[in-house]
Amino acid sequence: MAPKVLISDKLSAAAVQIFKDRGIEVDFQPDLGKDKDKLAEVIGNYDGLAIRSATKVTEKILANATNLKVIGRAGIGTDNIDKEAASKKGVIVMNTPFGNMITTAEHAIAMMFAVARQIPEASASTHAGKWEKSKFMGVELTGKTLGVIGAGNIGGIVCNRALGLKMKVVAYDPFLGEEKARKMGVEKVELDELLSRADFITLHVPYTEQTANILSAENLAKTKKGVRIINCARGGLVDEAALADLLKSGHVAGAAFDVFAEEPATENPLFNLPNVVCTPHLGAATTEAQENVALQVAEQMSNYLLDGAVENALNMPSMTAEEAKIMGPWVQLAGHIGNFIGQLTDEPISAINILYDGVASEMNLAALNCSVIAGILKKANPDVNLVSAPVVAKERGVQISTTSQAKGGTFDGYIKVTIVTPERERSCAGTVFSDGKPRFIQIKGINIDAEVGEHMLYTTNEDVPGVIGTLGMTLGQNGQNIANFTLGRTKTGQSAIALLYLDEKAKPEVIKALRDTGLFQQIRPLEFAL
Repeated sequence: MAPKVLISDKLSAAAVQIFKDRGIEVDFQPDLGKDKDKLAEVIGNYDGLAIRSATKVTEKILANATNLKVIGRAGIGTDNIDKEAASKKGVIVMNTPFGNMITTAEHAIAMMFAVARQIPEASASTHAGKWEKSKFMGVELTGKTLGVIGAGNIGGIVCNRALGLKMKVVAYDPFLGEEKARKMGVEKVELDELLSRADFITLHVPYTEQTANILSAENLAKTKKGVRIINCARGGLVDEAALADLLKSGHVAGAAFDVFAEEPATENPLFNLPNVVCTPHLGAATTEAQENVALQVAEQMSNYLLDGAVENALNMPSMTAEEAKIMGPWVQLAGHIGNFIGQLTDEPISAINILYDGVASEMNLAALNCSVIAGILKKANPDVNLVSAPVVAKERGVQISTTSQAKGGTFDGYIKVTIVTPERERSCAGTVFSDGKPRFIQIKGINIDAEVGEHMLYTTNEDVPGVIGTLGMTLGQNGQNIANFTLGRTKTGQSAIALLYLDEKAKPEVIKALRDTGLFQQIRPLEFAL
């Protein structure tokens, strides 16, 4: 059955057509996002939800999203989505950070020009029939120092444009390396230095715990007298009341804001102050940007629903369509290894240790980690998936550790997972053969070569005569057919394991009969989704 996507905000016809061309059923209801109750009523019918900013995806709506797999936001900001609730529900949240980069950067530059030359006030005065030429004395941008807080995608474009305007650019960004800064032609500095040197300050960071109120009253007081501040990023990055006081005192010469702590902003401390330029969140409001983000979200959602590619996800590691093709068998293997261990474990898990060897160590380990964790937790929580698994593990206090190493054995690469409980450690390793099929290659430290079957039976015992015969006879007497059989042991007379491939689930009477023999230390029926 084809995936079904609901579009609850206005999206371009070209974006709708992308879904249709990819074979996805589309329900285009651009005003539905305004009706929360109706959206909550119908959301359970859809695999995907495409939105802009009007639709509010709340915990209540997500509670009814029984089939939802992905939410795609045509734009950058996702404040209208309860991402924590989505993660717990196992729903991927995607945005489109690249579709409106140029538009937002250009708006920041335009706002900088506007506040430097007091263009809005001069325009209003002239429209009013006044000719106050001497009143609106501005400043040049050439030769001035621009402080850029956040030199990522949009901030990087602003840096480039500012250098073209012959400005000096200093940047504060903990993730900006010295080499990258040199290539960009900017000077990497700490925040305090930026505040003390910049003639203009522009913000280009997301709103997080670390960036909230980054221009606090304390930091604003550190700025150079006569500074002008531009915020086209997110509301809540600047203490607006403190900034208003500094504008009134003359310490700050001007400000240009496109975003505010509370939106829609009908009241704000910055409103009606001289040389403050305000726009109603227009950073992405160009025809080109609106079309770009709409097309991008349609492509991303289609790639995920059809091919498993995860692009620009905010609550799960991204994996491109190309990566998904290569990594698909390894993601499946990681899940099977985790699922194997999870089905054998009854006690609480305190730690999960994952080793990646050879070619596996060069892959997207964050995505593989999610698959391992989801596999382990499925026994206790059948609804867990790659999105919700890390959240559930964190809530349970499970410590996750990852180790990578170059090729260290017979195989080109493998994954080994070890779980720690109060009672024991349990491990399983696997690889992907050239045929693309995942294999178990080690269980309990015992080497083995076992494919993954839908219905399996796992046993452990001392290596003594008669065990194989007992297994065959017991299953035969109870009408169960053995499709295949794999054995492994440490040394003669020591520990041995067996994996039996069955045509159907192991019957309870088979498990009981095998236990009654007293030959087996462990007998576990296993089920795998293939």
